[in-house]
Amino acid sequence: MHGAFADSSGFAAVARRLLADGYPVVAAANPLRGLASDAEQVRALLDSIEGPIVLVGHSYGGAVISSAATGNAGVQALVYLAAFVPETGESTQALVEKFPGSTVGESLRPVPLPGGQVDLYIDPRVFHPHFAADVPADEAALFAITQRPASAAALGEPAAGPQAWHTIPTYNLISGADRIIPPAAQEFMAERSGARVEVVEGASHMVFVSHPDRTAAFIEQASLESTAGTDLGA
Repeated sequence: MHGAFADSSGFAAVARRLLADGYPVVAAANPLRGLASDAEQVRALLDSIEGPIVLVGHSYGGAVISSAATGNAGVQALVYLAAFVPETGESTQALVEKFPGSTVGESLRPVPLPGGQVDLYIDPRVFHPHFAADVPADEAALFAITQRPASAAALGEPAAGPQAWHTIPTYNLISGADRIIPPAAQEFMAERSGARVEVVEGASHMVFVSHPDRTAAFIEQASLESTAGTDLGA
């Protein structure tokens, strides 16, 4: 599950590795319109999948999976990649402001919509240094061009209802040089959720793009530990 200012194509390298190792993969499209409505759409997709699920979310996608997986017995593990892990009542905006070091506020470019809503983009001029510093500049430029906006309402919407990380095994891959979600914020959320943690030193917010081998291995570790004795279809 991709986050804000991204789309599913960013997971291509990770998905390629997982498929090669025999894992079925679904790269879900995140609507980025509102936290509750986004989670409802992902919940419906999860209900259509047979067998055990290891649910992976990046950035804002972490907040979405935290709600979408609640009550779904098929979800065996939650994997957070430089992601938000909110408690009930917390928004991603509040969490990113909880610790110093984020550049997200100065990076955003608002686009007013009819009806008074606002879409937010990462300004392409700062996408590379702020969002994807350890991704080659030409690749980062393409990600900046193809990014999908998040609504301001989605980023400010508090998480509602019980959060799945209270009852499902949780894994956090923390990007050590993240300029969007400060590493201190990621560590705070990981510790609170009792997650198994791995830190990728020097990694940007797009850790799954710059470190696909390590990311795929981390997901596979979560799968092996949480789905022992089940059939993943491999």
